[in-house]
Amino acid sequence: MNHFYYFSEREDGLRPRTDDYISDQIWGGIRALIQSRISDGSFGATCPEMCPDGCGPIGSHESQFLDFLLAEVPSLDRTDLYTDFEGIWSINNLFDTIEFCWNCIGEPIKKSYHQYFQHYHLDFDIDAGREKFCEDINRIFRRNGLVYELTQQGGIQLLVPPVLHERLLSPQFRTGDSELDNMLEIAQSKFLNSDQAIRREALKELWDAWERLKTTMSGTDKKNQVKLLLDLTAGSHSPQLRKSLEKEAKELTSIGNRFQIRHSETNQERLVENTHIEYLFLRLFSLIRLILQECK
Repeated sequence: MNHFYYFSEREDGLRPRTDDYISDQIWGGIRALIQSRISDGSFGATCPEMCPDGCGPIGSHESQFLDFLLAEVPSLDRTDLYTDFEGIWSINNLFDTIEFCWNCIGEPIKKSYHQYFQHYHLDFDIDAGREKFCEDINRIFRRNGLVYELTQQGGIQLLVPPVLHERLLSPQFRTGDSELDNMLEIAQSKFLNSDQAIRREALKELWDAWERLKTTMSGTDKKNQVKLLLDLTAGSHSPQLRKSLEKEAKELTSIGNRFQIRHSETNQERLVENTHIEYLFLRLFSLIRLILQECK
């Protein structure tokens, strides 16, 4: 994919991708992009307007496209597509709409010209249309410093720093405990989701995995198993690191009980910021990953 970068980006560098707020301005650009794809016939790949003489697609059938969209994103109605984002839309509806468009789009290719109706008959390059749509959506995200990315597979995911993203997408876990492996893989997958509710579920999965990890060494109780795991992780030549790891393990266990992570008691604090969810997830994930690496 050939990315287009503006002069300011080439001169001053890219804007940090730290924002998760969708403004009316951002939505306006995405809405204009979708409407332009309706106008140029791109959605004729799935919802074609047909030539009256039966010679094939000539563009996008806008009414059919909107009916299709509203059936797959049922919390929308037609007026939502022409309203401001703030106070009307949810981020889930926006991202569902973008993913729906990716699934329906194709690059229109002009074929024969119909002199009587003065229109072209069209064919569609699905891969090229999806690639161009991804590029245009991601440029809007990039220019506005958003922490989201539309992937080449058509899903929107939350961006994390490249080194962390590489670790989070590392090969599947092989701990010897299939249930623990599954819990860790589900936690990874949910954490990379753009939906905050699903990312919050990732915390629960990870903290449940942490509790299970404490019981993977047979023949002793959970408290002693943790000590053995930390002994193996730090090694005999790092007593200060061993103390720090034990302090961290106790604090992370306490966090799981103080916040609405594994349970939902009224006296537990609810996490409401994406940045807080990310911080806690990466903190525990790093400890678990270290333990698993050193205790192979």
